[in-house]
Amino acid sequence: MPNMPEDTIAAIATPLGEGGIAIVRISGKEAFPVIDRIFQRPQQQKIDFTKTHRLYYGHIVLPKTGETIDEVMVSVMLAPKTYTVEDVAEINCHGGIAAAQKVLECVLLEEGVRLAEAGEFTKRAFLNGRIDLTQGEAVMDMISAKTDLSRALAMNQLKGSLKEKIQSLRKRLLFLMANIEAGVDFPEEMDVQKITLEAKEEILSLIEEADDLLKTAEEGKILREGISAAIVGRTNVGKSSLLNALLKEPRAIVTNIPGTTRDIIEETINLDGIPLRLVDTAGVRDTEDVVEKIGIQKTKEALKKADIVILLLDKSEDLTKEDEEILALTEGKRTLLLLNKKDLTPSFTKETILKRYPAKKEEEILEISAVKEEGLTGLKETIKKWILTEHLDVRQDVFITKARHKELLLQGKAALESAKGVIEEGLPLDLVSIDLKNGYEALGKMIGETYEDDVLDLIFSEFCIGK
Repeated sequence: MPNMPEDTIAAIATPLGEGGIAIVRISGKEAFPVIDRIFQRPQQQKIDFTKTHRLYYGHIVLPKTGETIDEVMVSVMLAPKTYTVEDVAEINCHGGIAAAQKVLECVLLEEGVRLAEAGEFTKRAFLNGRIDLTQGEAVMDMISAKTDLSRALAMNQLKGSLKEKIQSLRKRLLFLMANIEAGVDFPEEMDVQKITLEAKEEILSLIEEADDLLKTAEEGKILREGISAAIVGRTNVGKSSLLNALLKEPRAIVTNIPGTTRDIIEETINLDGIPLRLVDTAGVRDTEDVVEKIGIQKTKEALKKADIVILLLDKSEDLTKEDEEILALTEGKRTLLLLNKKDLTPSFTKETILKRYPAKKEEEILEISAVKEEGLTGLKETIKKWILTEHLDVRQDVFITKARHKELLLQGKAALESAKGVIEEGLPLDLVSIDLKNGYEALGKMIGETYEDDVLDLIFSEFCIGK
């Protein structure tokens, strides 16, 4: 681990805007001297900086002019029992853009203090050893969690569930390497054949555990980011009306004019703890309008990327060439057919679709009225059933949630597979140690035992400034 920077950082740790309170956070060796200079308590009382986790009332005052900036509460927290493991002071000022910015300016005017970079408070918590890299990433997952399930997943990882699992695998690898090294260094005193057999058994067990963890990657991604559902269909079948009904707000413009929706609209709803990302797309039809053509191309791209396709047909009108073209585009995709406008006189029925498209299943065809919000409960239940039966096993305790985790775990598994191959081919044991060391290092990168600075910068650049 590198030495921590000597400078002190500060930033607004709460969202900008009007609110009850805003918090300006300061971390580093100058945190308390800065507070001592710009904070005044009643009757000129001084803060006792030897006492930690105390809250003080007073005012922020510009030292040079004596101007009072705001009435505040200041919390003082001594290292190492702080978020960054450094001395930390937090100024609780009035929640408004002007007040918070002015208090921050007062802090930044002091010598030795600079504005924090994105995620730098959490980065310092990692560099100071309070959290590992997976816990640092979980902080961002917690902030961006859209459902209770994704929050619980982030909290589980924040508590160290993934870290403990990876540390356990690394510990077993370390013990295995030690045994093999002993066999290599002292072949006369050690039972090399026994060591080799035991090593192979342990490697197979580690590969199995890596596989089990890799299986959770898709589930972890779904719980964190959600399932994407593209709402597609020809113009004026009710796509935007369906989006509005599911969101329970008029998010998309609805008119009788074909081609009103020309761009992708994406919103997320909470489907019993699972984020469902709804993508409203432009209606597919033959058109000479350049802008509408671009929207239709985006529709086709969204359809390809979606986990689930919700295809709307207007059952009050006969099936058209555009309907059939869109049905063809959904071939091979998990598609739910919605026969919309059930409140109007029908031109065809569910049986019509089943006869024309025998590959479709009856449970994949639902009748709804987006305008009257009829049949939406069945729609949600069907999607939820698909997700739970095909994508999720919520009984798992540990999930892989990041592409970075998956890639490093795959590297670790590949090293184990290589070590197994070396043993099976009867090659020298020291070659097994090389592979095991590679696996050990890959898992170490996952939790941040070893890392590259540019990777670290990339991870924390996704954070907001004050976290």
